[in-house]
Amino acid sequence: QAEVGKPQRNCYTLPGFDFSYGLYIPRTDGGVAEAIGHWNTVKPRTGLVQKMPRDFITMNRDALKAGYTTAHEFNLYYKDKDIRRKGDDNHFKSIKIPADMTFGITSRPCTPFLDLLQHKYQELWMEQQRSLTATLRMEKKKNDKVRETRTTLLRKHPPPAKEESFWHLPHLEKVGPHLSTFPDPGARKKAFSA
Repeated sequence: QAEVGKPQRNCYTLPGFDFSYGLYIPRTDGGVAEAIGHWNTVKPRTGLVQKMPRDFITMNRDALKAGYTTAHEFNLYYKDKDIRRKGDDNHFKSIKIPADMTFGITSRPCTPFLDLLQHKYQELWMEQQRSLTATLRMEKKKNDKVRETRTTLLRKHPPPAKEESFWHLPHLEKVGPHLSTFPDPGARKKAFSA
């Protein structure tokens, strides 16, 4: 039974204080003592020779001479005979660059401070705005013709007056009788003649 007034104890026993959780990675550098006592310089790598890209033009020509035609045969030929480009192959051989040419963006000319202090840029902008508004005004005066509306057109050319005709419901015209209460057509004529 659980003890009264105390939390329940866990059933698992924990390892000792010298136990470390996770992976143990052993040090290979030797720690602080080796860093103070020795000069371990980085050795130059020897295997950094740049591998030139494949010369597909030569490989395709040789594969055609050998009689290969399909893509699968070409891939097998590429694996068998791996021809690389020459080291002196330069893409920029054909371009002749002049001796006095400079690469990059040209530097901005320096801003004249006297023009800034005298507000010349503001005056130039104001002159441009004035000329722009003057040209807009002239264009507006040219285009200010009176536009014809429907009302003015109807006043100048009124439509012809329609002749009035009495309107009749079309489904009520020329409708015959639905009931005939006379015994025969002779009796009908006799009744209407009276």
